[in-house]
Amino acid sequence: MSLLILGIESSCDETGVALVRTPEGAGLPQLLSHALHSQIEMHRAYGGVVPELASRDHIRRVLPLTQRVLDDAGCALDEVDVVAFTRGPGLAGALLVGAGAACAMAAALDKPVLGIHHLEGHLLSPFLSADPPEFPFVALLVSGGHTQLMRVDGVGRYAILGETIDDAAGEAFDKSAKLLGLPYPGGPELARLAQGGDEQAFKLPRPLLHSGDLDFSFAGLKTAVLTQAKKLGDELDARKADLAASTQAAIVEVLVKKTLAALKQTGMKRVVVAGGVGANKMLREQLDAACARRQIRVHYPELHLCTDNGAMIAMAAAMRLQAGREAAQKSYAFDVKPRWPLDSLA
Repeated sequence: MSLLILGIESSCDETGVALVRTPEGAGLPQLLSHALHSQIEMHRAYGGVVPELASRDHIRRVLPLTQRVLDDAGCALDEVDVVAFTRGPGLAGALLVGAGAACAMAAALDKPVLGIHHLEGHLLSPFLSADPPEFPFVALLVSGGHTQLMRVDGVGRYAILGETIDDAAGEAFDKSAKLLGLPYPGGPELARLAQGGDEQAFKLPRPLLHSGDLDFSFAGLKTAVLTQAKKLGDELDARKADLAASTQAAIVEVLVKKTLAALKQTGMKRVVVAGGVGANKMLREQLDAACARRQIRVHYPELHLCTDNGAMIAMAAAMRLQAGREAAQKSYAFDVKPRWPLDSLA
């Protein structure tokens, strides 16, 4: 039986809505339409996300985006079979907007509702690409405050191999960018600046690179960037591109080598990279080259689906329902989980 699934994402500073249809038989669900509103311009004035402003903006955007998605797909709201939403992790107020909207729509339609893990959405987003992966695989999940290496044997079958013990890769990008005086969002700005710099200009640490495990730590790198910026003093403006390039190179080297170690440890020949940092050009180039030499397949989400979006939430809901890992319920008393470990999913 084919299902039409509406997905709503509102965990932080993007409001995303999408429609996905599951096939009658075997096969991957199909993305019919999706729409996204980014709050970057609103938060840029404050140098970072303001949770209360984020929540209020989600309220303004979610219903118009839903209507746009339905119109683009040529569907009516009453054709939707399941309404899915991001239950966590994320900003509590922002999550509540999406949860409230989803449960209200589902209740009005007398249709089931399903809360989805935000990181599972990222993890499964490469299945929306033109080159979808196959289970099992090693996943490098680099999204916002999360950096994790996971063994993925199927939908809902996740085992953490390593994770960050302090700052994540995305935080290292963003915080280093802020130290260099770059505007929000810092990560993409630092990557753009790094294109004109010398990555060997400064010797920055590669934390836990030789730790013998698969954990990450980027707080020390951020501190080293701060120390180097202070040493440069008045010369900082002239050397910003070099410091940005050196910072990016340090982060990428750790991510690539830890991922290769995870592949060696598990014996797997397939890796999935998901999350916002997965859009980083240098990371993709170096990981592709390293994996090609080892005859390992690498899969990414489409670039426009690396950021938070409704398509990944609708897709995760569809795949969980297909795999029998979840049963959507007509229960509209919702809650959210601002903190929610991915490996706790069944």
